[in-house]
Amino acid sequence: MRLLLIEDDDRIAGPLTEGLGRYGFTVDRARTGAAGLADTGEAPDLVLLDLGLPDMDGLDVCRTLRARSAVPIIMITARGEEADRVVGLELGADDYLAKPFGVRELVARIRAVTRRTGAQQALPPATQAPAPEAAHASVPAVAAQQLGRLDIDRRTRQVRLQGREIALSPREFDLLAYLADDAGAVHSRQQIMDTVWDPHFFGPTKTLDAHVAALRRKLGDPAWIITVRGVGFRLTVPGEPATAEEAS
Repeated sequence: MRLLLIEDDDRIAGPLTEGLGRYGFTVDRARTGAAGLADTGEAPDLVLLDLGLPDMDGLDVCRTLRARSAVPIIMITARGEEADRVVGLELGADDYLAKPFGVRELVARIRAVTRRTGAQQALPPATQAPAPEAAHASVPAVAAQQLGRLDIDRRTRQVRLQGREIALSPREFDLLAYLADDAGAVHSRQQIMDTVWDPHFFGPTKTLDAHVAALRRKLGDPAWIITVRGVGFRLTVPGEPATAEEAS
């Protein structure tokens, strides 16, 4: 699997390239946003994108990449604020990893993203992700589903709200579809991470909060996804009564 690492810091890029190489990945590196966007012929299977680049903001690189390609993008950055995570995810990034992090955690993220985007066949054998049907064997899968004004089509991976299609990233769709499989039921944070991300996910769960925030924005009403304090989240049609333990 060929990765494109867009990172200007040699202290990070060197060990990262070496570490990923031990897992069987081939890493091409670009030191600037412009170099990362340059057409060099062979397209990467996944992009690792630093936001703090010397020539341009990594968010602009992400926007440009997404406008011309569906290549999976994982942002790697020292920016840990929720606003940066949400903006990056809304621009089309598939995951967001805050520095510092370990190579093992990054490999787990790569496995999860490539599995979700259908690119797992490119993974090196040692890191081959399990088939989606095996990971979701216990999750009911209704092809087409209507929840109030919301229509979810798992076959085409399309979501419509009042007839208007909503553009979701692959991970956002998987999260919404998982919550909708048992709409109204409370799903714990760990259940969501194990099913929507990866049962061998080693990173923090902050990325879940960022994806929930992005979904709420795109659905136009935070009441679609209710936070159950100390437990997790549930999907509900706005207007339904919430219990005293719940807060949007």
